[in-house]
Amino acid sequence: MIFRYLFFFTLILFFHTAKAQPQFSGWVASFNTFKLNTRFSLHFDAQLRSTDELQQVQTILLRPGLNFHATKSLVITAGYAFISNRRTINGVSDLLPEHRIWQQGLFNHKAKNISIAHRIRFEERFISKAKVVNNELETDGTSQAFRFRYFIRSIFPLTATPSFSKGVFLALQNEVFLNTGNKSAVNGKTFDQNRLYCAIGYRLPNKIDLEAGYMNQYTSTRSSFTNNHIVQIAVYKRL
Repeated sequence: MIFRYLFFFTLILFFHTAKAQPQFSGWVASFNTFKLNTRFSLHFDAQLRSTDELQQVQTILLRPGLNFHATKSLVITAGYAFISNRRTINGVSDLLPEHRIWQQGLFNHKAKNISIAHRIRFEERFISKAKVVNNELETDGTSQAFRFRYFIRSIFPLTATPSFSKGVFLALQNEVFLNTGNKSAVNGKTFDQNRLYCAIGYRLPNKIDLEAGYMNQYTSTRSSFTNNHIVQIAVYKRL
């Protein structure tokens, strides 16, 4: 049922993205979980993203958090994120900081041999305001905004092993972003963006997943939409 809804949503998204301004970029990401004890672990992910046509660095993201393993299937996390985002005003471009506080719940389950993860995340964003001074971009205070994110990811093993501890897999995921507070600080709309992603990966026996894939990022701006075609390389260190 979930995959049926995702399929129809993807068709709708496809017709919308056909009208959006296209961009092409590359992302490199590392997602890590480090066990502390039976109840707690540390989360940390780091990402580097390019601008259109791989010309410059667009985003540097560092996101630590503390996980509480409520059950074998449910993990609750709270954390902080530092994001350095490229901004351009009147032709002047530079990286400016954004700070976030975030909370999430992650629920894992299986459908036969397919692993499925659902994630709900809330973000309180502190976004730098910017101004041009002496032909340079400087921060001028911050604006606060709030965002809700829903994420679903599935792992399809392509190796016939009962526990799937090693081998090739297919990953399919989608995440929708909705602005829930102070929308005027971002794009002025409830819908922020959608990220549809598919990848081929290889699971190593030491609980590390390597994958490479394609992401379609459909983003709403104040006046239009952009459709970012992304090649992503990611490493996952699993618990």
